[in-house]
Amino acid sequence: MIEITVNGEPHSAHQGLTVLGLLQQMELDPARVAVELDRRIVKQPHWSETVLHTGAKVEIVQFVGGG
Repeated sequence: MIEITVNGEPHSAHQGLTVLGLLQQMELDPARVAVELDRRIVKQPHWSETVLHTGAKVEIVQFVGGG
């Protein structure tokens, strides 16, 4: 297990977890979020190949619609 930070909160993750895997674990719709890893935006086409590392700082922003 590795320790990462997600939206400012500590989170344990399996070694080798990708950004896409994290979103799936959190049951977030990948079409409705933006992801920042260590202060850099990760574009959606790279989520499945971007592996999280110990100490990674992940920020996930969800898009909300409505009016």
